[in-house]
Amino acid sequence: MDPVHRTVCVVEDDAAIRRGLADSLAFAGYRVLECADGASARRVLLSADIDLVLLDVVLPGLDGLAFLPELRAARPRLPVLLVTARGAEEDRVRGLKSGADDYVVKPFSASELLARVEAVLRRSAERPLDVNALELASGRVDLERRTFGRADGGSAALTERECELLAYLARNRGRIVSRGELLERVWRLDPRGLDTRTVDMTVARLREKLGDRAEDGQVVVTVRGGGYRLGDGVEVRCR
Repeated sequence: MDPVHRTVCVVEDDAAIRRGLADSLAFAGYRVLECADGASARRVLLSADIDLVLLDVVLPGLDGLAFLPELRAARPRLPVLLVTARGAEEDRVRGLKSGADDYVVKPFSASELLARVEAVLRRSAERPLDVNALELASGRVDLERRTFGRADGGSAALTERECELLAYLARNRGRIVSRGELLERVWRLDPRGLDTRTVDMTVARLREKLGDRAEDGQVVVTVRGGGYRLGDGVEVRCR
């Protein structure tokens, strides 16, 4: 998963550990916010625009596990990866039941951390009941009704696959999504060794329906050698 434009908040009171986590994430291409105590963590996590939080279980002024229900209530779709020195099974189970998506037990390597971050972000992109509409300069895409209502009053029917493609790009806005990932996550095909133009053909048909032209600010942007991303001018509407 391409980390470009993804922001991770590291909540850890130990300065050395926090710096190590932040450096590893930054080196991998993530944007990083840092919090060292409970008060700043609560303020940032409940308001800042972030894509994932690494939350230490034990913090000054804040118990990470006790805070999780509050965080989940305020931001139910924010991925949470617990960072803990507690290896006991009951602590891991409590964390998962409190709303964490995954956990990593100290000590751990940078490669394990990055793999878990990537896995959690990938799973979070597939959570249901997220994006339900896209506002374009030329009209509105209703992903539930599978229709595109043009600003001039016309309309076009969209296929289920076309809507799934748009929804996946919207959930992963800000990064380039490869054709292989789209085949795996939208078409549910194993992309290994698969030579197909399915994704490109679907994008071409979708662009025709949306009147998607480069001079107007494309909805689906092709990144040469990379894949596709959602256009900057698209407004994403969620439930």
